[in-house]
Amino acid sequence: MADNKKDKSAGKKNSFWTGVKQEWRKISWTNKEDLTKQTVLVVVISVLMGALITVVDSGALQLINWLLSI
Repeated sequence: MADNKKDKSAGKKNSFWTGVKQEWRKISWTNKEDLTKQTVLVVVISVLMGALITVVDSGALQLINWLLSI
């Protein structure tokens, strides 16, 4: 009876890893050129968004300081 449980769990593990191997083969990896373009784009957008947030934050701080000085 205990051997039967071991056989079922071993079959499930083998089935799981077989499925993982099949899915791994379906992955399409990007080439170096596309990866470089996408990385540069992410860095540029991150810098621009950081600058925008800095400007908005500074403006809000100036507005709050002006309102408090009235």
